[in-house]
Amino acid sequence: MTDVTGTVRPAPRTNGATPEIAGEQPIDLIELLFFAYRDFTSDPDAILTQYGFGRAHHRVLHFVSRNPGLTVADLLEILKITKQSLGRVLKQLIDGGFIEQRTGSEDRRQRLLFATDSGQVLARRLAEPQSRRIRAALAGLPAGARESVTRFLFGMVDASGRSRAAALTRTNGKAR
Repeated sequence: MTDVTGTVRPAPRTNGATPEIAGEQPIDLIELLFFAYRDFTSDPDAILTQYGFGRAHHRVLHFVSRNPGLTVADLLEILKITKQSLGRVLKQLIDGGFIEQRTGSEDRRQRLLFATDSGQVLARRLAEPQSRRIRAALAGLPAGARESVTRFLFGMVDASGRSRAAALTRTNGKAR
């Protein structure tokens, strides 16, 4: 039987760093990802608030502007959100004149999505501060590091979604 009355002592800290739990958890990288994500999204968040939009609007606009004619079904698969969540966000983007929805020519049940000129402008405006941040981070790395970063990020994507991610990012799993 397990002794549940014993005292659990925290592992000692070394040089102010948190030790890796179970010897293998990269806690430092987890924390860095939290900080990187916070800062990566902060600039677009400020722009989005000017429109009354949030991060879901950003993701929808990004993928629609990069993939003209994307179907609603494909967008649901990419974003892994519910139809109800997408419906609300999409309606706001359509009503705001950022996305246009068209009926499929071969299958009239299909709804194809296109960024309007205003949508393209906003998508570029949202991507610019993120692009600057990425360029600055890559500039501080040795030559060839972009390929390593790309492999790392692909490794973070679930195996079942990697081929889709490669096609959507147009990298085929390789650095551009």
